[in-house]
Amino acid sequence: MKPLQLLLSLSLLSSAALAADYSRVIFADDFSGEGFGKAWGHYKSSSVVKDGMLVGITAPTSDHSAVDNIRLEGERDLEVTVKFRFVSDKAKSFNVWFDDKNYKGSHAGHICQATISPTGVQVADAKTGGFDLANGLYDRKKANQLTEDEKKMLATKVQRFPAKLTLQDWHTLVVQTEGDEIRVSIDGQAVGSFKSPGINHDTKSLVSLTTNAIDVHYDDFSLKGVAKP
Repeated sequence: MKPLQLLLSLSLLSSAALAADYSRVIFADDFSGEGFGKAWGHYKSSSVVKDGMLVGITAPTSDHSAVDNIRLEGERDLEVTVKFRFVSDKAKSFNVWFDDKNYKGSHAGHICQATISPTGVQVADAKTGGFDLANGLYDRKKANQLTEDEKKMLATKVQRFPAKLTLQDWHTLVVQTEGDEIRVSIDGQAVGSFKSPGINHDTKSLVSLTTNAIDVHYDDFSLKGVAKP
């Protein structure tokens, strides 16, 4: 093995060894029941449980993407696993959001997210990035009134990675937060990771699947926390 390859291998092994132990199941749903269970919450969602899966649907008249969520006691380090498939080219993307509705420093308590599309993955620090309410940043962003310095700062809060996901096929997504880092893997392969201060939020208490806009199916959803002593 060449020296550079050896160094990369050792680095990956070291990272794996230091990764959190997400062995504590907080919530799981295989959507085999009739409709949504009581644990699920919704915001402007027309999603349904049908044929053993969650069918994500944003109503054509809605002004917001369909949000289907699970509440939990606030925790810093979490792992979301979900199977998904894009059914047609009408399926633009979906998000896995980590929020804290008691946190008033960002719009809707948004902390961090991973966005999955057929062509790529985007991860973002929302708390200190594009949803930060401090000094009117979020409002200026919505109004397209950001300064050049603010645009440059916000660009440091987002990381994008290429991907190629076939339509109709099921894929398995894993999103982990650990300290100030968010990591994404698909079908057992690491896609990318990103570190930013806002991710290191101690009380992430709402995890959501947000469907943009239709034709995304989900199955075998699980939410885990790190092992406790």
